[in-house]
Amino acid sequence: MKLKISLLGWVAIAIAGGILCGQFLPTAMARIFVTFNSLFGNFLSFVIPLIILGLVAPAIGELGKGAGKMLVVTVLIAYGSTLFSGFLTFFSGSAVFPHIISQNSELAAFENPEHFMLKPFFTVGMPPLMDIMTSLLMAFVVGLGMTVIKGITLQSCLKDFRDIINRLIKSVIIPLLPLHIFGIFLNITVSGQVATIILMFIKVIAFIFILHILLLLIQYSTAGIIARKNPFRMLKNMLPAYMTALGTQSSAATIPVTLNQVLKNGVRENIAVFTVPLCATIHLAGSTMKIVACAMAIMLMAGEAVTLADYSGFIMMLGIVMVAAPGVPGGAIMAALGIIGTMLSFNETLQALMIALYIAMDSFGTACNVTGDGAITVVVDKIFKNKTQ
Repeated sequence: MKLKISLLGWVAIAIAGGILCGQFLPTAMARIFVTFNSLFGNFLSFVIPLIILGLVAPAIGELGKGAGKMLVVTVLIAYGSTLFSGFLTFFSGSAVFPHIISQNSELAAFENPEHFMLKPFFTVGMPPLMDIMTSLLMAFVVGLGMTVIKGITLQSCLKDFRDIINRLIKSVIIPLLPLHIFGIFLNITVSGQVATIILMFIKVIAFIFILHILLLLIQYSTAGIIARKNPFRMLKNMLPAYMTALGTQSSAATIPVTLNQVLKNGVRENIAVFTVPLCATIHLAGSTMKIVACAMAIMLMAGEAVTLADYSGFIMMLGIVMVAAPGVPGGAIMAALGIIGTMLSFNETLQALMIALYIAMDSFGTACNVTGDGAITVVVDKIFKNKTQ
């Protein structure tokens, strides 16, 4: 029987391997991996605007065409839930992180890695076709435009382009991420910062685990008040979906289980079969929580100020970008890299740390997304109690 290792497993191996090899690997050998990191990082910079355009534009176009009242209500509730998750994380992190994550002047290595870390043997410039903001604006303009025209040619072309981007993420970027993370941790070990990084990882993972349980309690308490149902009984009924998502790391793969458990919570079937698949695509409150918490922790670790002014726009934009996140492990963080780089000014090293930290708890975020879908479905069922789709 062939052993299949998950993305999380490969990331764990990459982190451990980078730390171990950083203890004894000759500098010349280590610089080979640093060179790969440079090439891969430049390739990511080139492809991220394409990812945004290829994922966001068709997603907006599909949501808007023939948008009925139930669709609009479900999308607004899902977006509101995602925003709530982001701001809950920000305010919780602002209260907790300064006490558990130390700021150290030596951590300037992450802001200016070229001064502290190994350099690649060579670099290859890969300038993107457009900057991040241009790609976002183009995606919004094209996506919204497709909702008001009758033609389907552009929508069809963008669907094909999205398939190419999804294949690129699934078959090229995601498989190469562990090697990229290996090189980052190898370089970090050489620079003497690895102990601080690992300690930060452990603290952030524990923080997010506690916070995502709190988020689910809030979501189901709210749904319970609106629908006049026992929130703890509803949450208990959703446990099979939660556990399935932990194993699959995919909201889409968990849809059959989520649908079955939502029906046990008393949701009408015609509401459930519409809302559950839709929320599996557009409701990523758990993923938003992870991204916001990871970004805050890394900024504090690097000695950067974390302000509400910076994060308000970031969270609101993140809620939109998450709608287009591809349904593969690590897909959400890949979709978010563009605004992480532009709005939070993360360089390649910080982005690689974001990816590693995000994937380290990918299962928890997916489980939170899926379980939260059940709460939204209950609310939609209550709103349209006396109506049909």
